[in-house]
Amino acid sequence: MGGRLLLVCRLLVRDLRRRRAETVLLLLAISAATATLTLGLALDNALAEPYERTRAATAGPDVVATPVTTGPGALAALTPLATAPGVTARSGPYPMAYLMMTAHGRTVQTVVQGRDTSPAALDRPAVTSGTWVRPGGVVVEPTFANALGLHTGDTVEVNGHPLEVVGTAVTAARAVYPRADWRFPGSILIQSSGLVWVDSSQIGALAGGQRLSYTMNLKLADPHASTSFRNKIRGGVEYRSWKAIAEADGKLVRKAHTALLLGSWLLTMLAVASVASIVAGRIVEQRRRVGLLKAVGAGPAMIAAVHLAEYLVIGLAAAGVGLAAGWLAAPALTNPGAGLLGSTGVHPPALRTVVTVTALALAIAAAATLTPVLRAATTDTVDALADAATPPRRRGWRVWLSRRMPTALLLGVRVNARRPRRARLVMVNTLITTTALAALLMGLAQDRQVKLGESELADPQDTRTLQAMLLVVGVLCLLALINAIVSTWTAVLDARHPLAVARALGATPGEVTVGMAVAQLLPATPGVALGIPAGIGLFLTVSAGEIRYAPASWMLGVALAVLLAVAVLTAIPAVLTARRPVADTLHSAPA
Repeated sequence: MGGRLLLVCRLLVRDLRRRRAETVLLLLAISAATATLTLGLALDNALAEPYERTRAATAGPDVVATPVTTGPGALAALTPLATAPGVTARSGPYPMAYLMMTAHGRTVQTVVQGRDTSPAALDRPAVTSGTWVRPGGVVVEPTFANALGLHTGDTVEVNGHPLEVVGTAVTAARAVYPRADWRFPGSILIQSSGLVWVDSSQIGALAGGQRLSYTMNLKLADPHASTSFRNKIRGGVEYRSWKAIAEADGKLVRKAHTALLLGSWLLTMLAVASVASIVAGRIVEQRRRVGLLKAVGAGPAMIAAVHLAEYLVIGLAAAGVGLAAGWLAAPALTNPGAGLLGSTGVHPPALRTVVTVTALALAIAAAATLTPVLRAATTDTVDALADAATPPRRRGWRVWLSRRMPTALLLGVRVNARRPRRARLVMVNTLITTTALAALLMGLAQDRQVKLGESELADPQDTRTLQAMLLVVGVLCLLALINAIVSTWTAVLDARHPLAVARALGATPGEVTVGMAVAQLLPATPGVALGIPAGIGLFLTVSAGEIRYAPASWMLGVALAVLLAVAVLTAIPAVLTARRPVADTLHSAPA
C-alpha cells in the first residue's frame, strides 16, 4: 500500500511540473466558480446585518407612527401613544413636510423632517460627514445625496428657500432613498423620495402654507410585538415596524444577491465544461502512459487513482484561491450603501463558506474528470498504446453527402467525428457564455431611473444589480476565453497528423485553416442560437415589474461576436500548424 501511495505522489508531482500551463488554467477555472460562490454567501449576510448595525448605533425604534391627517389633528392622534401599554420609550413627535427640493438643477420630491440639535432618546441619526442640523442648514440622507451628487457645502433650495448642505446622516427610523415614502398631505398613497433633516424652528417657514405632518418613534417592552404592525393603519395612524424598514433597505442588495447566485451556477457549469475540456486533452496525451501502466501490471483502480489524485489536489488548491479572492472582494461588493452603517461590507460566514466552497471545488474536479478517467482506465492496453481516436461511423448516406461537401467543410466534420465529446464541450461553452451575455444586455436595456416628481434619479438597487452582473459576466467571459483557447489549441494539435495527410492528398493550407474553424463553429452555432433565448428567459424569470427587451441588433451583435471570437481563436493555431511542412508533421507522427 505504501509503495502504491508513493507511486501516485511521484506521478502527481511529475505531471504538475510538466504541465504547468494546464495546471494554472485548471486552477483558474475552478477558482472562478468558488470565488463567485463565496461572494454569493457573503451577500446572504449583507441582506440583514447592515441594518442591524445601523439600528443599534442610532438607537432605532421598534415602531414608527405617522398619522394620516396633518396639523393639530395629527398631534392629537399621537398624544395617547406616549403612554400606551407596552411602550417603554418614545421620541417626538417630530414635524414633517412633503416638499420639493432643487439641487444641481433637478427638482425632486423630498421628505423634510424637523429635528432638534440635542440627541433624542430614540432615533439618533449618525452623522457620516459634516455636522448635524443647525439653522440655515440641511442634513441629507447619504444615498439620496449620492443620487443628487450633493456634498457638504453645496446649496439646495427647499420649497424655494436656499439652504446649505451641512452634513449627511443615516437613520434606522426611515427607509433609505428611494423609499422614504413621500405623500401628498392627508393621503395614504406613497411615492419615491429621499429624506433630509432641518432645524425644527425652520420647517414651518419652509412648508409655507402647507400643514405639517408628524411622526413619533416608539420602543416596546416586547420588541417582537412590533413585527405584528408591519405597515398598518389603525385609528388614523400608520404604524411601520423596524422589520418592514429593514426589508425595504435590504432591497438594495437583494437583486444583486440573486444575480451573484445565478452567476455562480453559470460559472460552476462553465468551470465543469472547462475542466472537462482540459482534462480530455490531457487524457488524450496520457493514453500511452495508461497503456504503459497497464502493461506493467497496474489495475483500473490504480490508474484511476493516479489521475484523480492530480485533479483533486488542484481542486483543493482552487478552493483556497477562490475562497481568498471572494473573501477579499466581499467587503467592496457587499457594501450596504451609503444609507446604512458598515460601509466596509461584510464577510461570509467562515465555517459554512469553507465547507461549501471546498465541496464545490472537489465536486467540479471529480465530476469533470471521473468519466474520462474511468474511460481511460478501462481502455484496452493495446488501444491505449496505439492512442487511437474515435473511429468514424460510416453510413451510406454520410459517404454520399461527404463526396459533395467542400473540402474545408468535410475536414471540419471529420475532425468533430473523431472527437465528438470535445465538440459537445464547445457547444456548452458557447451556450453558457451567450446566455450570460444576453442576460446582461437585458439588464442594460432596463430603465434604471426613479421618478421623483419633476426629475429622475438613478436607482441604487438597479445600479448595484448591474454591478454584480458585470462582475459575473466579466469573470465568465474570461473563463470562457480560457476554455476556448484550450479547446482550440488541443483540437488543432490533436488533428495535426490527419490534417497533414489531407494536405498531402491535395488540401491547401487555407482549406485546412478554414476546416478547423468550421470544426469549432459547427457546435458553437447551436450553442449561440440556444443561448440568446436562454439568457432572455433567465432575466425574465428573476425580474419583476415592467420589462424592456434589449434591441434585436444587440442580440445579433453578441451572437456574431461570439462566433467570430471562436473562429479567430481557432484560425490562429491552425495557421501556425499549416505553415509547418507536411513531411515534418508526418515524420513526427507516432508509429
